[in-house]
Amino acid sequence: MENQVKEITGAAIAAIGTVTAAVGSTPFPFLSENRRNDLSLWGNALQATGNALEADGQGEISLEKIGNELQSAGNVTVIAGLLLNTSEEIRQKLIIDGNFIQALGGATALGDELQDTSNQFEIYLIIGNILQVTGNSLQAVSGIQEYKNRSADIDGVSLDVIGSWIQAAGSVISFIGQVLEETEEQGPARKQL
Repeated sequence: MENQVKEITGAAIAAIGTVTAAVGSTPFPFLSENRRNDLSLWGNALQATGNALEADGQGEISLEKIGNELQSAGNVTVIAGLLLNTSEEIRQKLIIDGNFIQALGGATALGDELQDTSNQFEIYLIIGNILQVTGNSLQAVSGIQEYKNRSADIDGVSLDVIGSWIQAAGSVISFIGQVLEETEEQGPARKQL
């Protein structure tokens, strides 16, 4: 699979995963708690897979590659928190740590995007990463607040839900930016043929 195809496919899978996880974090009346947990699990699995594909598509070591690897590791940590048969305290800590690792990965990838001025569509990737870092950070803060038995709500809406949807929006914007960037990079190569 070509690197550009891996990056676009990975970004698409990650975007689907963030939206799936956001739906899972939202207390819709038509979704049972078990169904929401399943959506969170599948969403994080898709995100981990998508970010790993994006990292693999990078080829050489870069901040973007490391950032995608960190995001994938963060999702795997969240998955461990959702699946492990251990104390609730350990499970919550894993989910909090996983969200912080994802935020760190997004910030690392953002550093690469800020340095790259070769692409007119870079702004999509910058905004997308900023939103993902913000969303993951809000999810982690929500987890800390819940761990301390404090409310993590703003006007009755959980910070986790808000963070999940901000992350999802950022992931979709990053996917759009990835498609535009790869399309632009292919343009000059096609003209040379």
